[in-house]
Amino acid sequence: MAVALAAAVLVGHAAEFPAKPISIIVPFPAGGPTDRVARDLAEALRKPLGGVSIVVDNVAGAGSSIGSAKAARATPDGYTLLLNHIGMATMPTLVRNLPFKVESDFEYLGLVDEVPMTLVSKPGLPAATYPQLAAWMAQNKGRINLGNAGVGSASHLCGLLVQAALQMDMTTVPYKGAAPAMTDLIGGQIDLMCDQTTNTTSQIEAKKVKAFAVTSAKRLGTPALKSLPTLQEMGLKGFEVSIWHGLYAPKGTPPAVLAKLNAALKLALKDPDFIKKQEGLGAVVVTDKRLEPAEHKKFVAAEIAKWSPIIKAAGVYAD
Repeated sequence: MAVALAAAVLVGHAAEFPAKPISIIVPFPAGGPTDRVARDLAEALRKPLGGVSIVVDNVAGAGSSIGSAKAARATPDGYTLLLNHIGMATMPTLVRNLPFKVESDFEYLGLVDEVPMTLVSKPGLPAATYPQLAAWMAQNKGRINLGNAGVGSASHLCGLLVQAALQMDMTTVPYKGAAPAMTDLIGGQIDLMCDQTTNTTSQIEAKKVKAFAVTSAKRLGTPALKSLPTLQEMGLKGFEVSIWHGLYAPKGTPPAVLAKLNAALKLALKDPDFIKKQEGLGAVVVTDKRLEPAEHKKFVAAEIAKWSPIIKAAGVYAD
């Protein structure tokens, strides 16, 4: 009788979901690229969820593990979600005492988008093309500062790969978020940064930074970026990095609620305004099978296996 009653209560809650505001935890500071994606997505999700209010809760720190832990501990009722990027695949290695398990403590709702990266520099750097930049880097070995948004951030991970591909060590300068890192790049306090197009495109358009290459397999069609070569074209064979974003709920969220959220996500990703905003920033909205929870989970498992040896080789951890 008790089990039947509990099941009836769950079904009732799912039927009325959502009946109050939903919170999306973003494990990075406000103003950064992942925060921007989250705010665009929150707006796109409102309509398919009946116009419910959706707020973004920024809980940054420790390679995205602090905010992710808060989401994992939240009541599994669908009213607290997590939007994280590739950090879901890097946390298991970056944070050696992770208080949750990425693959078993979350319900997977689907991927949202994929964002290429751009290699950019301070405006006063004496180079205008990638070959000129490569020559400048060769002349300044040991004196180059490479900024990032903090350990575990997209810019940190891209920076690791750039240094490995170039076989060149740079002085990495971690910041508490992408916004202060970009501010110092514009101000000339750091030399280089490799960051998401969602964070760099507007600065490139305004000519506040110099742009040299993109990390995608093919050139991008975004007006501000279409003239940039890929790093593969420039000789870094096999170099391809995109930062994906996915949506998650705490483990144990009722299946009917998960189904509503997944259906709403699929509709949100077809929203013309959302697509236009993402494309304007060089991001590609996901339309493939990774919109299905099982395929999303399988993809993250493969990404964990891909990034673990890279992080271990660098020997830099977030804990």
